[in-house]
Amino acid sequence: MARRHAVIFEEDLRIPEDAFTFEGFQRWVDSGEFPDTGRIDYLDGDIEVDMSPEDLYTHSAVKTAISGRLYSLVTEPGLGDVFIGRARLGSRFAGLSVEPDVAVVLESSLDTGKIRLKPASRKQDRYSGLEGAADVVVEIVSDSSVKKDTQRLPPLYASAGVSELWIVDARGEDLCFDIHELRDGQYARIDADAEGWIHSPRLGHAFRLTRQGTQRPGVWRYTLEVSPSL
Repeated sequence: MARRHAVIFEEDLRIPEDAFTFEGFQRWVDSGEFPDTGRIDYLDGDIEVDMSPEDLYTHSAVKTAISGRLYSLVTEPGLGDVFIGRARLGSRFAGLSVEPDVAVVLESSLDTGKIRLKPASRKQDRYSGLEGAADVVVEIVSDSSVKKDTQRLPPLYASAGVSELWIVDARGEDLCFDIHELRDGQYARIDADAEGWIHSPRLGHAFRLTRQGTQRPGVWRYTLEVSPSL
């Protein structure tokens, strides 16, 4: 029997009785009653709801820098697509329905059926989400998502078959950027080289995330640096 547990950071949110199963949660997502704001994730029978706003310079700015660079590497040359924000990724096999901070889907994975575009209901040639295993997922840790991003999501993304999981934590004095590769059903962290470059097997590049402070306290500028193809 599925668990019935919800972690909620907002009052007055009504969760349907049948939303604690994957199918019921997906029906809620497709209904007109699903909230338009916040992040609501289904994690193997649990529902986690976070309506708190993103921190501008430890979350939003990081997401913009990473997604912008990945867009130039993946989308502009026609290799695939990069999704941010409300792009929902679902895996019935893993019991997972989430909105990652960033998701990369390669054309080759769509061709093989590793991941599929979910058709929008009653709208021809329109799509409402993704089903299956993304090639790369990026999660940026916030104050309210530490346990979810570092403990709960990784094994579920692994069960779904997501090839690479990037985890970024920009909240502290040190900027943390890790790439994990799926190996034998589990994620293995890829070590950085002597210059701080981390190789992404799926994208064929090495990356390094850096930031610079500004004259305004707490305001940062981020850059996802890319090495030549390996």
